[in-house]
Amino acid sequence: MTIYDHVLTENDFVHQNDLRYPFEERGLQFGDGIYEVIRVYGGSYYLIDEHVERLYRSAEAVKIEVPYKKEQMYDQLDELLNKNKITGDAKVYLQITRGSAPRDHAFPTNTDANLYAYVKDLPRATDKMLEGVETITQHDVRWDWCYIKSLNLLPNVLAKQAAAEKGCYEAVLHKDGEVTECSSSNVYLVKDEKVYTHPAKKNILHGCVRIRIEEFCKQEGIPFIEESFCLEDFQYADEVFLTSSTSEVMPILKVDELTIGEGKPGGITRKLQELYEEDAGIPADQSIFKRNLKAQ
Repeated sequence: MTIYDHVLTENDFVHQNDLRYPFEERGLQFGDGIYEVIRVYGGSYYLIDEHVERLYRSAEAVKIEVPYKKEQMYDQLDELLNKNKITGDAKVYLQITRGSAPRDHAFPTNTDANLYAYVKDLPRATDKMLEGVETITQHDVRWDWCYIKSLNLLPNVLAKQAAAEKGCYEAVLHKDGEVTECSSSNVYLVKDEKVYTHPAKKNILHGCVRIRIEEFCKQEGIPFIEESFCLEDFQYADEVFLTSSTSEVMPILKVDELTIGEGKPGGITRKLQELYEEDAGIPADQSIFKRNLKAQ
């Protein structure tokens, strides 16, 4: 995976090798910061408005002053792609911390936030999206304010690692049996042609792709029900899928040892994949949906 030379900071664009922050940086020492991961298709951002809005919501929630106004942020993110001559599929990682100051739990005074963003190639996981993935379940031990996209990701990292050690794609998180989301994605259950997912409360991340999924369902007349479900409900599910900016719409075939439905991606998941590709402007020759039709 290529990481490109130019990195956006709060002051300028710099070469990645020239990026230096002091040891007493609050993101490093406290996880005192926020971030976004933004998808790029064919050199253009996807869901950029949703990501920028969530970035500023997170910043407001943790009382970090973003170095740029929203209009400037859009301009700088566009320039990041331009400087790196991005024309293909990629992702942009953007992080803002409270800044660099002598270590103290209380907020420092007269300290500017640190910001940087970089871009990396990210091909679509087309094989997995076509075939589906397996998952495990893990108890959700994260803090209560997961709607803030903060840097405090150790529980997510441990859950994802537990999945990786079992050869699985994701970990489905639950609190005493009530499913919340996955370690880095939102999760949905389909039953009787209705899509169920945990309500967008403070204890889950309000995914940008999730917003589109709700819109797609309304467009197609598919009931989108924000209602929590439990681990035992998976045994009755017709389909299960997850969404994120890097996973798009990903079919789940197994949860732990339980096979979902017929053990293959279902019709509603396929329809949402198709609508996602159309919305993201994916060319026909790169379409999973078109590949699936050809394979049938």
